[in-house]
Amino acid sequence: MVQTDSPRATRGEGDRYTLSSGTLAAVVLAVCLAQMALSVPSLITGLIQQDLTPSSAQLTWIVDAFFIPVAALELGFGVFGDLFGRKRLLIGGAALIVAGSALAVLVPGEGSSADTRVTLLITAQVLSGIGAAAIFPTSLAMVAAGTHTTATRARGVAVWAAALSIGGFLGPLLAGVAAKIHTGWDGTGNWRWAYVGVLVIAAVSVVLSLLLAQNSASPEGRSLDWPGQITAALGLFALLYAVIQGPESGWGNPQIVVAFIAAGVFLVLFVFAEGRAAEPLLLLSAFRNRAFAVNSVATVVGMFGFLAIMYSTSIRLTTIQGFSPLKSSVAYLFFGGIGLVLLPLTYRLLERFNPRWVLFAGLGLVGVGGLWFAAVPASDRALASIVGPLILAGVGSGLAFAAMSAVAVNSLPNHLAGMASGATSTFRDLGFAFGPAIAGAVALGQAAKEMAREVAGNPALSKAYAAFQAAPAHAPAGQKPQLEAAVHAVASGPLGANSVPATVTSPDGRVIPFNPLKDVAFQALSHSYSHAYVLGGVAALVAAALTLLGGRGGPQETHLDDDPHTLED
Repeated sequence: MVQTDSPRATRGEGDRYTLSSGTLAAVVLAVCLAQMALSVPSLITGLIQQDLTPSSAQLTWIVDAFFIPVAALELGFGVFGDLFGRKRLLIGGAALIVAGSALAVLVPGEGSSADTRVTLLITAQVLSGIGAAAIFPTSLAMVAAGTHTTATRARGVAVWAAALSIGGFLGPLLAGVAAKIHTGWDGTGNWRWAYVGVLVIAAVSVVLSLLLAQNSASPEGRSLDWPGQITAALGLFALLYAVIQGPESGWGNPQIVVAFIAAGVFLVLFVFAEGRAAEPLLLLSAFRNRAFAVNSVATVVGMFGFLAIMYSTSIRLTTIQGFSPLKSSVAYLFFGGIGLVLLPLTYRLLERFNPRWVLFAGLGLVGVGGLWFAAVPASDRALASIVGPLILAGVGSGLAFAAMSAVAVNSLPNHLAGMASGATSTFRDLGFAFGPAIAGAVALGQAAKEMAREVAGNPALSKAYAAFQAAPAHAPAGQKPQLEAAVHAVASGPLGANSVPATVTSPDGRVIPFNPLKDVAFQALSHSYSHAYVLGGVAALVAAALTLLGGRGGPQETHLDDDPHTLED
């Protein structure tokens, strides 16, 4: 039985916990906050690149440092909520995002080394990621545990998924607006204002959850299961570390090989531990339910495809094409803002049709959108050229977010809502973590090879690049630091080479050739990120095909009650 311990708990039949409007409001803001914290870096990567001058791998780590704790800890937080109360985790998660955002704001300026500043920003992302790991499964479990009919479940999950989509739009919009604020930090350091905005919203979320959210718990059949939590967290961390760091260090590097081996060992130990645990973190028998098992695989693959497309779009608009964060945020109006417009339709589709058909349609639209993106070269700078694929990917992701969550929580008994929501959140965010890491590795690796071939095959270009590298040694003392920074940026990889202008204007107005690799880097990145779009689109289409292998995926398959309209166990 779901337990409540708050005077605000709304009572349904008996002592049954029923989702109240106050709890739903707190859940919506918390989910929106967590998704905003996740998506904010996507629109300020260009500013971060210019301000902190990270390597390509470090830039990837700044984005993925958020996803690692999310993917590694969501299962555990699902259990904590079931045992100790979900309201506490909703509040604690938002408080951690406050702390992470504050640390990001406090990243020092140019007086500190680049590595120190990058490390602090990565640490800030990890703190916020831990907070989001608490919020995502907890919020979905609060919705699932408090809804007891197909209609209320469909409505609740649709609202939850819409909050997820809206946060994915508001985060980049916040980043775009913050980038227009030119007070407080010098140069390109104004990206910190985006984290100020997240900090304020997180503080409001803490207060709202304290005042309005009702507590609930489902401790029956649940335990802390420390062996399961430790082996799962270590296995997922090692796997994500190897995938993210592999392109920089080399896949044959002993450190990367050991990380893959450790991931395999710990994940096998996790399965072994769960099979022997009396009250496991993840009930392995749940995967005997074909709908739940297929939905889990489709979620990982589909969300990998979606994030590969979304990440490639953010890199294309900000870092490659050089659009301002505010102009680039228009793209995220389609990626996330459509979720709000779709809310009534999503709710009706989930209520009237099997959720797996909604998931199939959503992932199919995402896949087609990715392939359409691939056909539009980066040299085409008109936003109108990508409105079509943006709409397809936005509509598809809005449907997919809601449907994959509905299939997961509908496929298992109501007292396992915490485990079902924790599992589907983990699988979703594993896909999210793999998307930028693998798409970035494929695109940047290919771009670096193309640039190397171009330089090696063009003696004039090779000579010009050598002169550019030697320029700091012959420059006046006042110009030397800026030249050294430019040379370092170009040498850091294709993104850095694209960020340094091909020409500069002298004090007397003359245009002087500067970075000889600018155009080469732009073309290489345009080609390579087209392949990343193809990778994301194909992955989404494969995930769509997988949904056809699932069972019914609705409440009837769970055999919880003779009445097909109830989800009560």
